[in-house]
Order: sequence, then structure tokens, then C-alpha cells
Amino acid sequence: MTALPQTTRRRLKKVPQIPSVWEGDRRPLGGMASSLEPEMEGDGECIIWVDGSEGCVRSMEIVPPDTGLEAVVRTLLRAIESPHHPAQPARPQKIIVRDREIQFFLRGALQNLDITIEYAPDLPLIDQLFQSLEEISTTKPPSLPPHYENLLQETAEQVWEEAPWELLADCDILALDIENREIGTVYICAIGMMGAEFGILLYRSLDSLKRFRAAALQEKSAAQLEQAFLNQDCWFLNFEVDRQEVEEEEEWQDSETTDIIPCFGSLHPYEGMRPFLDEEEAKIVYIALETLLRFVRQYSQDLEPEQLPKISAHYTISLSSTANTSEIVSVQIATLPELTQELLALGDDSGLEVMPDGQEVDIAIEEDLIPDGSLVTLGNVSWKILEQLKKQRKTYYQSLNLSPRGANLPAIVIQTSRPKAMSIIETIQRAGGLKAVCFNPGNDPFTGETYDLGMLQTGDGKLHVFAEYPHDFPQHVQALKRWHRHCHQAKGYCGLIIAMGATGAARGNPQPQDMLALFEVKAVNGEELGMGMLQLLPNLDFE
Repeated sequence: MTALPQTTRRRLKKVPQIPSVWEGDRRPLGGMASSLEPEMEGDGECIIWVDGSEGCVRSMEIVPPDTGLEAVVRTLLRAIESPHHPAQPARPQKIIVRDREIQFFLRGALQNLDITIEYAPDLPLIDQLFQSLEEISTTKPPSLPPHYENLLQETAEQVWEEAPWELLADCDILALDIENREIGTVYICAIGMMGAEFGILLYRSLDSLKRFRAAALQEKSAAQLEQAFLNQDCWFLNFEVDRQEVEEEEEWQDSETTDIIPCFGSLHPYEGMRPFLDEEEAKIVYIALETLLRFVRQYSQDLEPEQLPKISAHYTISLSSTANTSEIVSVQIATLPELTQELLALGDDSGLEVMPDGQEVDIAIEEDLIPDGSLVTLGNVSWKILEQLKKQRKTYYQSLNLSPRGANLPAIVIQTSRPKAMSIIETIQRAGGLKAVCFNPGNDPFTGETYDLGMLQTGDGKLHVFAEYPHDFPQHVQALKRWHRHCHQAKGYCGLIIAMGATGAARGNPQPQDMLALFEVKAVNGEELGMGMLQLLPNLDFE
């Protein structure tokens, strides 16, 4: 047993002693642990010191069960020297505990402090306090009303499997009107294209949606973003990974449905975040999710193009009111292309000067940078791999000192042989590095074919074509749609990876050791470079 240092005892004896009796105890939290200390793994224990004369808690600490008795002394010293407001520093005349081991430990640790330490089998104040905490814990409302719990859980699983965020970006808002409901228009927002988090937001206010969107796109502090988040007015369905079932390194897309936990709740400026829904809210959320599922299934092909079309639909939803009765609800859902463009405009902070309409620009477009047979992929790279590449001596890294946003950085991967990869890297270096990645529409006037040209702009201003994406291939259209949304979520930045191994076992899936260069660049569109529709014309050379 260790007594307090002499310097500490002298300091404590300078604290005024008052004629009061304090109660102290250490108790397991049980079911209250998640409420008092959400991040603690296991049940945890609570160390608490209460002033019996004033009826106030002077100090409290949540500790793991295997923490030693030293923590009891630490908490007591805080109760003496820096108690919870409004209590003032003070030294009690007597301390009462209900644990003999704690009593003997304190007698040894608090020698010469003129504090009497006694044992009592009951501690009325602490008993009453814990009884109140247990009542609060047991009366906590369920996250979903019992009658709708299974229905909403099943619907959430369908939403996860359908993945509406694969078709709808967070700026592609849907308007939902429910017949004979007091609630006005509900604005549906799917989040998940960036791969960082997945869910559905159901905004009760369009102004709230716009305000949060504007705040999230601005460079703000974490505290300001948290305040903007809590000021939203919406219901939400978020999906979380069950970390007990999924290894930390696994990606979202590798998780099975059974590993995903749906979480329902509400956000409101006056309530903050509330992790449960009442019965009326559960009805509205179910109607909204069921309508969204039907809409996405019916119009999946129409939602693939980059430009969100104007679509509206009517559905009737069967809503079970009780175990034996049900009601039919009529709903209308529609896309809002104008709102999508308005939200996209909020994030248009690229800083690049757009050329006036009709003004011709003279930009050289070349097609010889990327060798024939190269494998070009639109994908993403995790920030963890980016950090690894920065330290990898054989990898050339052009850095813009980007701050991580989301789980990954959108990236174009060009895979070829090692000699050809080195030639690409050297050519880009000689041209002053990589300036931008660009996609621009083009057409062949002879065949009528339309496509998007993927181009790299080097430091000397030249454009180098790396791929063509015909518009009559739905998979190409969808891949480009995802790419643009990912870049928008990344605030207009992306990466270009030059890798070797196009003919080996790593073809299509290069590993970090295969990556010879990574360029962090700005993702722009043709208009920002002053281009319009490009036309394929024959190169006629008359002598």
C-alpha cells in the first residue's frame, strides 16, 4: 500500500476542511454503461464521490472493471481539489464507504489528512442516485415502435441490397408527397457514392437541406460542421458495419448484408440527434423508403445518365395500422433536376477560369501518350495506400497535399508494361507534370457516334487522350456518372496511377508494389478549359 507523497499531503492540507460527510463507492454500470460512456468496451464501473451534506456529486469517473483501487483515490482527490461545479474545493471531515477493501486502502493512502474513513453497509445518497439512473436506462424508448420494427428492418435490408446511391448522388434529390398526411413534402437524399458512409436522409425542410449542403462544402472547423450537422431537420437511415463480424480492414463493398446494422433516427435543431422514431414517424419513414425502392427499381435505366431527367411517379403503399387492419396510402415521387443543378452550383469552387461561350481556344490534343494495349480503369484508391505510396521509393509521387475526404480518392489507373509505364511518367515529367484530368463530349459526324473523351492535361497545356467512352454502352455511362460524383465529393480532386503488370497476374488489380507513379490532380470538365463538343475529323495531308 502506497501513501500519498509528502508534497501532495501538504497541498491537500491547505484545502479548507468543512464539517461534512462524503459517500464514496465503486459500482458496475451494467446496462447503463452505453449511456454514460458510449465508447467504452465492456460494462465498465463507476467511481463516485457524493457530498452528503450538500447532496451533490463532487466527482465521478467511469473506468474498466480491471482498474486498480488507485483510481478511487484519484477520483477522491479531484473531489477535494477540483470538484464538479458549483461545489468549491474542500476537504471533508468524514468519508463513508461500503467496501472494506476500499476502506483499508484509503486509510493507508490518506494518512495524516485528518479525514475519518468509516464503513457502512448502505449509502443512501449513492443508492438513490443509481436507482434513478437505472430507471432512466430501463425506460429509454426503443429505437423503433414494436409494430414497425420488423417491417422497417426488412425494408432497410432491401435498401442496402438495392443501393440507390449507385444511381443517385447526394445532390440528386427526390421530392415525396404523401396523401392525407400533415407532413409536407419530404426530400429524399441518398448518400453513399463516395463509399465513406451509406444511408438515406429524409429532409422535412428544403431550406435545411440547402443550408447543410452549403455548410458542408465550405472550409469550416470540425465544431462548425458538427453544429451544421445537428441543425439539420430530417429523419435518417444510416448503415453501420458490425465490427464484431467484419475485420477493420474490409471495405464497405465487401460486407455482407448480415454484417450491416441499420440505424434509424431524427435530427432537429431543437432536439439534436435522436436515435429513435415514434409510431407516426416510423410510418412516414417506411412509406418514404418503400416508395424510393419502387421508384429506383422502375426507373433504374432512366437514372443512369449524367444529367438527371425529369421523372415523376405515383404509387399506392399498403400500411399496416394494427395486427388486423391496414390502410392504403397514395404517394407521388419526382426528381428535381433544377434543384440538382442548384446544389451542384454550390460546390463549383474549382477556381479555374471558364472561357466565354463561343470563344475558340487552341489546345493541342494528342493520342500517343498511352500505349496500345494499356488497361485503363476508373476507380479509387484508399488514403492508406496513398500514404504507403508516398513512402515507396520507387514510386514517383506528384502531391497536392490533399486532406483526406471520405474513404478513398477517385483515381484513374493506367496499367501497362514497366518500360512503357516509365515512358509515360518521363513524358509527363518533361511536360511540366500533370495539371488536370478532363472528360469532354465528342462525336463522329460520319457515323453519328457520341462519346466522352478522357484526357490528361500536362503542364505545357497539351491534352493527351487516354480513353474513349461511347454513350451507347450503359456500363460506360454509369461508370462515368459515378466518377464525376466521386470527384465532386472529393472537392474536384482525383489521382492518376501509372502501374506495371498489364500482362501478369496483377492485370486489372495492380498492387502498391506495381504502382510506379501517382499524380494528385484537379478533375475538370471541358467547359472549364474552353472546349465544347469535339468532332472527329480526318487528317488530310495534301502535297
